[in-house]
Amino acid sequence: MTDIQRLSTSDSDFDTRLDGLLAWESVSDDRVQQIVAEIIREVRARGDAALLDYTARFDRWTPAAPADLELPRARLEQAWNTIPAEQRQALEAAAERIRAYAEHQKLSGWSYRDPDGTLLGQQVTPLDRAGLYVPGGKAAYPSSVLMNAIPAKVAGVAELIMVVPTPDGELNELVLAAAHVAGVDRAFAVGGAQAVAALAYGTETIPGVDKIVGPGNIYVATAKRAVFGQVGIDMVAGPSEILVICDGQTDPDWIAMDLFSQAEHDEDAQSILVSWDAGFLDRVAASIDRLLPTMERAPIIEAALRARGALILARDLDDAIAVANHIAPEHLELSVADPESIVGRIRHAGAIFMGRYTAEALGDYCAGPNHVLPTSRTARFSSPLGVYDFQKRSSLIMASAEGSARLARTASVLARGEGLTAHARSAEYRGDFEA
Repeated sequence: MTDIQRLSTSDSDFDTRLDGLLAWESVSDDRVQQIVAEIIREVRARGDAALLDYTARFDRWTPAAPADLELPRARLEQAWNTIPAEQRQALEAAAERIRAYAEHQKLSGWSYRDPDGTLLGQQVTPLDRAGLYVPGGKAAYPSSVLMNAIPAKVAGVAELIMVVPTPDGELNELVLAAAHVAGVDRAFAVGGAQAVAALAYGTETIPGVDKIVGPGNIYVATAKRAVFGQVGIDMVAGPSEILVICDGQTDPDWIAMDLFSQAEHDEDAQSILVSWDAGFLDRVAASIDRLLPTMERAPIIEAALRARGALILARDLDDAIAVANHIAPEHLELSVADPESIVGRIRHAGAIFMGRYTAEALGDYCAGPNHVLPTSRTARFSSPLGVYDFQKRSSLIMASAEGSARLARTASVLARGEGLTAHARSAEYRGDFEA
């Protein structure tokens, strides 16, 4: 029998047990931080030479020259042309849906004029250059290429630089094909903290970027945190999470497999089911026990469910929603009869999957919305990756003569109150008066 925790919101220690289950320390330990800091220092000091050394050390292959780190666009196109037709069609279909959704996210500039003719507004511009980190260690993620690259290109980013580790020098054709269809401009076979450092500070071969996006291991996450400020980053992501709210009427096998779909990522992933039907929780538990032996990644799933999974008995729907809002999950499934009637009550979630037929896995690959989502309860204050993450907003102010005179009086009073006389006089000159 799979060892997954059973909790009830009626238990006196429920809040304590739940918070213990949710606790995740995303800050790397001192050893990891020291290693990453040294890698960043070396890349800043030695540039390409450091990249070659780290590639030989960590990826176990030795480029003959820094130029060999770059994967020409022709190589991406070659991958596109040689993968099976079924994979090309799937990448095209997913890319089309992701692009169509992203088009709706584009921010536009706006302006208005005061009665005195002063113009106020906002100008929206894309980033000049963005960096995309694609994991390449335990698994390859062409879907992450699409989800990170397409919003950047829809935003109008002029140059998108992809870095991807290549253990033992082996390239993943599906990742390269995804880069081709997503419009990646330049790609480099380099990974780890050294790739993040190269994107942040630039080397002789790899240009520095304005923002780095994309998931990675603890060293990559630590490096992204370390270079934040030099460049922007999307987020420092924790393990994958799913929370399912179910009224007990969905096939328990479906729900069990939904829980597996996140648990199979790694042993730290979190899968939680909340229902007010105790019998349904028992049926899902039975489905878990029956289906788990059929899974290729059964040991990982079992470890994740044992360490961080839970079946939670709520008092009713209202109670279940309260639990969801506290957890603020990365992925939330509303597996109920009328999800549209309750979705407005969900305040914190990265992505909300509505109805019995909406498997979270659809969002991972091809539904359209981005699968780069806030984890570890950060959905309380952050949002999915989108086009807006690759756009900047500049304020517009153009004072008319009449508006300048009017505003100068207010600015003068406030500036002198702060003891900033030059500020006050700068405004007063244009207002044609002395305070």
